Amino acid sequence: MNFLSNNIYYIGCFGLIFIGLYIVLTKKNLIKVIIGINFIDTGVNLFLITIGYIRGGTAPIFSRPGLNPERMVDPIPQALVLTTIVIGVSVLALALSLAIRLYHHYGTLNLRKIRELKW
Repeated sequence: MNFLSNNIYYIGCFGLIFIGLYIVLTKKNLIKVIIGINFIDTGVNLFLITIGYIRGGTAPIFSRPGLNPERMVDPIPQALVLTTIVIGVSVLALALSLAIRLYHHYGTLNLRKIRELKW
């Protein structure tokens, strides 16, 4: 039980990543594949935040004297996650716009049918 309570965040992150991989590898609908990619993105973001987390840590601001630098949370993963959120939203918007164009051109979102059709 102690192992589970200590690593619950890592289990959740890898759970999201594996659910996203399952969706990407098994689903035929393009919208579902895009949702699976979003699951993977969210799992990776949570993993980066979990790496930089310190239980009982403080913000990395030296405004008060006597703060212990070893107990401060690492700000680098937080900055990376903010960047990946912006990139993830833009990739999601691009993928959805491509899905709309494919639907207008082929009349379906089934990836197997789209692969069989020629331009």
